[in-house]
Amino acid sequence: MPDRRRPRRRIFSGAVGPLGIGIATLWLSVIVLLPLAALAVHSVSDGPAGFWNAVTAPAALATLRITVLVSLVVAAINAVMGTLIAWVLVRDEFPGKKVVNALIDLPFALPTIVASIVLLSLYGPQSPIGVQLNATTFGLGIALAFVTLPFVVRSVQPVLIETDHEVEEAAASLGAGNVTIFRRVVLPVLAPAILSGTGLAFARAIGEYGSIVLIGGNIPYRTQVASQYIQQQIEIDRSVNAAAVSVVLLLIAFAVLFVLRVVAHRGQRREEDDR
Repeated sequence: MPDRRRPRRRIFSGAVGPLGIGIATLWLSVIVLLPLAALAVHSVSDGPAGFWNAVTAPAALATLRITVLVSLVVAAINAVMGTLIAWVLVRDEFPGKKVVNALIDLPFALPTIVASIVLLSLYGPQSPIGVQLNATTFGLGIALAFVTLPFVVRSVQPVLIETDHEVEEAAASLGAGNVTIFRRVVLPVLAPAILSGTGLAFARAIGEYGSIVLIGGNIPYRTQVASQYIQQQIEIDRSVNAAAVSVVLLLIAFAVLFVLRVVAHRGQRREEDDR
């Protein structure tokens, strides 16, 4: 008798094959690798000594110091406030929760120059609340906090949603207080997500331009950040200096993202070992 069994369906393996890998590699090279390589080559056009002189010039060191320090402070503040906001959005119910949840993504969609105009109107010389922060490091911090807050919230929120509440309830039944439960039970679970969101916020902050262009004031040695210094160097026809400082920013961002990758990989391996 003929075999009437249905032929087995081929299961989709998810592999794209050599063609897909080649297309992805080509696109990545054109969009990312080649421009970065061109920037790196241009930064050493005057030789290693020229590169070193460009990044160690007093004005360059000052702007890098301001950029990194303000970005670190902003990232640390967002680590705390972003986690708190994510906790409220996941664990609490209140009127207008959906609106607040949607507003979190506003800095992603809003042109950053618009954010700078809004902040200048609120904290500028004609501030309706009597607070003038333009051309100050506090103004820089507020602008950077605005554009980087979603990174922490959106990193922590999914982890909180997936967190098992039974473990917290068990700890509470054993007499643990809220602070102890958060520190011993919740925080270890959230730590990788908080670290990831904080690192992404820092990486975004060191290269930010639009949100600080008006409220920052662009005062050398005081409020001038790296992106403004780079633009200034281009305007005075010192593109090699601009490229050198840009490479330093890229190295800092790459180092942060690399550390995040290593930490995430170790955390994933630890979870697999615990299972």
